[in-house]
Amino acid sequence: MFEQFKADFTLNFIDNDRWLMLMRGLVATLQITSVALIIGVAIGVIVAAIRSTYDKNKDEYKRRGDATYYILGFFNLLCRIYLTVIRGTPTVVQLLIAYFIIFASSTNSLGVAMFAFGLNSGAYVAEIIRGGIMSIDAGQFEAGSSLGFHYVQTMRYVIVPQVIKNVLPALFNEFIVLIKETSVAGYIGIEDLTKMGDLIRSRTFSAFMPLLAVAGIYLILVMGLTALDDRLERRLRRNER
Repeated sequence: MFEQFKADFTLNFIDNDRWLMLMRGLVATLQITSVALIIGVAIGVIVAAIRSTYDKNKDEYKRRGDATYYILGFFNLLCRIYLTVIRGTPTVVQLLIAYFIIFASSTNSLGVAMFAFGLNSGAYVAEIIRGGIMSIDAGQFEAGSSLGFHYVQTMRYVIVPQVIKNVLPALFNEFIVLIKETSVAGYIGIEDLTKMGDLIRSRTFSAFMPLLAVAGIYLILVMGLTALDDRLERRLRRNER
């Protein structure tokens, strides 16, 4: 049995340096995830700021007849359409639309994947952050006003620090989901971690070891992020004392 295991291991990873295929796939996966994460957080913060500002101030703006009510209302509508479309359609379909329709003339499949996954992640990040902002007691906003802060300053110095602490676990969960979602990048020809494992399987006609290796690498990445999340949460709890 050990000899069979050794032969399979050699065939799948040692012969022709096939283990390097997994490493190249891992690099591609991390590149897509990292850039998509930055895009997703940027979009999420903007969308959450627009939606939470509108929800918290629309009655006051409307009562005053302020033009801000209509401007914010328009952008809030755009944000709601974006959230509905992104959260209501499968990630792989969004990826295919981005590659074959929106960026049909592009040859940079890696860049298209980064954009598509970032756009997808932004919708979920936006709702996580918005939920965190809306969960803050209205008295916190009043406290900021009593200190002479306007709305933006209140958000920056009073609300955002509390929101970060509250939404951190949900954000890390979204990052974990994003890493696993990138496994469909092979649909547009990207040789990511999952695709490389499948290529090894197709060349060696052995599915067990390459696919188990891919699953193991994803598991290690997720466990690393989970450990980082736990450490940050413990540090935040210590800072509260």
